Order: sequence, then structure tokens, then C-alpha cells
Amino acid sequence: MDILILGIYAFFVWLIFIKLKWLPWNITSQVIVVIIPIVGMAILILSLNVFAPSSSDVRVYKYTVPIVSQVKGRVIEVPVEEGNRLVKKGEVLFRVDPTPYQLDVNVLEAQLANAIGGQREQEESLKGARGKVAEARGAMQQANSNVSAATANFELARKRVQQYRELVRTGAGSKFDLEKAETDLRAQQGALDAARSQQAQARGGETQAMSSEQQVVQRLGAKSNGEYAQVAQIRAQLENAKWQLAETTTRSPCDCYVVNLQLRPGGFVAGLPINPVMTLVEAQGQIVALFGQNELHQVEPGNEAEFAINTLPGKVIKGTVDSIIWAQGAGQLTPSGQIPVSGPVAPPPGRFAVKFNIAERDRELFLAAGATGDAAIYTAHGHHIHILRKVLIRVSAWMDYLVLKLH
Repeated sequence: MDILILGIYAFFVWLIFIKLKWLPWNITSQVIVVIIPIVGMAILILSLNVFAPSSSDVRVYKYTVPIVSQVKGRVIEVPVEEGNRLVKKGEVLFRVDPTPYQLDVNVLEAQLANAIGGQREQEESLKGARGKVAEARGAMQQANSNVSAATANFELARKRVQQYRELVRTGAGSKFDLEKAETDLRAQQGALDAARSQQAQARGGETQAMSSEQQVVQRLGAKSNGEYAQVAQIRAQLENAKWQLAETTTRSPCDCYVVNLQLRPGGFVAGLPINPVMTLVEAQGQIVALFGQNELHQVEPGNEAEFAINTLPGKVIKGTVDSIIWAQGAGQLTPSGQIPVSGPVAPPPGRFAVKFNIAERDRELFLAAGATGDAAIYTAHGHHIHILRKVLIRVSAWMDYLVLKLH
């Protein structure tokens, strides 16, 4: 681009000073003709690096997902292949023999049915025990009523005996009436004793009924989420067994490519988090470019950006600035007991990473993880010189067709 501008400038110099001779070609004009392109190109390059900064350190990052089996067992199927075939989210990666896990599910389902049946029997027993408790409480209330009535009659008979004794002592009463009143008192005493005995029996019956009810309640156990503990425990074990059965089929968590596939049918997976059996590389990549620290003061999220990736010669990828990562390792102090040492020579200033969003039209392009290239950001200022950077980025994209090797 610089050569093209200089060529156009040289043409006009030749046309004005040599061909048409509109201006004299002397020492003064020659010096001016030489100084103008030098100053102009310097101003142009400096402005271009501020308002349309570029980077030759562009990198394509992709997240990887190590796949680890949740269960252990013998592998019976591995339907995926390593390479460029895209594995869709939810697609089967491999299957483990489900037989032992299905047997666990069958056993727990039988135990759950048995526990539910036993619970129903205990619930019926509890209803019967509570009925007996209610009956015993009714008998107890009746006995209390009988004791109250007998006590009232006994007190009345005792008062009559006292009254007849007073009358006999004064000569106003009959001895026969006194003897009859004493006989009535002894009868009421017997009735009171019988009522108290009945009350004691009713209290014992109530205690026994409540004890029977408590025993049934203890056999049923406490409740959890509306179910008795034994049934809830077996149900939880059954749900876990069903989950393990489902985990015998491992599916892809994303749209990814399979790499480092070492698993084969007949192999054994241990279900340990430190033993991945394959690695998935996400289909969509993240483009990041590194810029000098003084190149980013005009860059803002949302600015237009373009990339030329080496693996896609002649292709210019559109995008926008997502964010600037204003942090790097040189600004971090590791906790320790030592004073940081800067060294005898100051290290070069570190660069900051800029993350980009890929434009909708280019999201289906295949971006290889680890690919490199060039990038340019077009800020909100200096629009008249953005065209120069766009020409340069396209020249860089076409230069990727050149394979400069001597062997």
C-alpha cells in the first residue's frame, strides 16, 4: 500500500514538474518533493496505528472437554470417530455394558414394592391401634364419670350419717334411720371403690393402646418428603441406580470434534475423574489478538474488526471487539515471603489480549484450534484512513497462498 501511494505521488510529481512544467524543478522544489512524502507517510502510519491498530499475533482458541465415564464397566460400543466429523450435542459417544446396573434397578424395584406393601400393612395396623386408643379413651371417660358420680353419692351418704348421728345424740332421731344411713354409706363406699377399680383398668387399657400405637409408629419410622423413611430410602437408592443405568450411555455435551480417541469396544472404563477416555474440541472457536499497550486507548467494545487466518488463505473474516482483557501475568504478584525482584534490566512491556465476536456470516467457517494470522480493529475515529488498513489486511490474506519453502 505504501509503495502504491508513493507511486501515485511520483506520477503527479513527474506530471507537474517534468511533463507539464507547471512548476520549476530546482533545489527548493526537489527538497519539498522529498520531504512531503516522508512527513506524510510518517503521519499516515502513526495515525493508522492509533485509529486502526493491527496485530500479527492472532490466535484461535477452542475449549476442550475431557470425557470421563460416570460408571465403570466393559465398553460395548464406540460409534464416534476421531477426525473432522462433527459430533452433535446429545449424540452417543460410547456405551458401557448396562447388565449389572439393570439388575440393580430390578432388585431395588422389588424391594420398593415390598416396602410399600409392608408400609400399607403397618398403616392399617396403625389405624387399628388408633381405633383402640380412641376406644380406651372413651372407656376412660366413662370410668371417670362413674367415679365422679360414685364420689358424689358417697359424700351425700356420709353427710346423712353425720346428720342422723346428731339427731340420735339429741334424741330427735331414730336409731333405725341411723343404721340404714350407715348401711347406705357402706354401699356407696363399695360403689366408689368399684368405680375407681374400673377407672384404673380403663387407664391401663388406654396406656396399653397408646403403647401399641407407638410401636406401630416406630416401625413405620419418620417421614421424608411425604413418605416413610424406609420407603424413601429405597426409592432414593432406586433413583440412583436408574441414574447409573442411564450413565452407561455417554453422550456429547456440545457440538464438538473428537480427538485423542483411545477407547475401543472391549475396553474397560473405571469411572474415575482422572481417567479421560477421549477429548472433545468445541466447534466454535474464540479469536484473540495481542496488541501493544499503547495501541488500545481508542479501542472500544463493538468496534469493527477483520481477521486473516493462515489456514484460510484469501479469506477475510468479519467480526467485532468483544472485550479487552486488561490483565496479564506481569501485573500479578504471587503470595510469598520474598520481596518482588524486578531484575537488573526492565522487561519489555507486556501486551494485552483483545477478544472478538465473529460475524454471523462467518460463524460456519471452520477455525482450526491454534491457527494464527493477522487482525485489524477499526475504531470510531479516522474513518478516512481505515481503507488503507483494509487493503493491508486483504493483501495479508492473499499472501497466505504463498508457501515459501525450498524443499
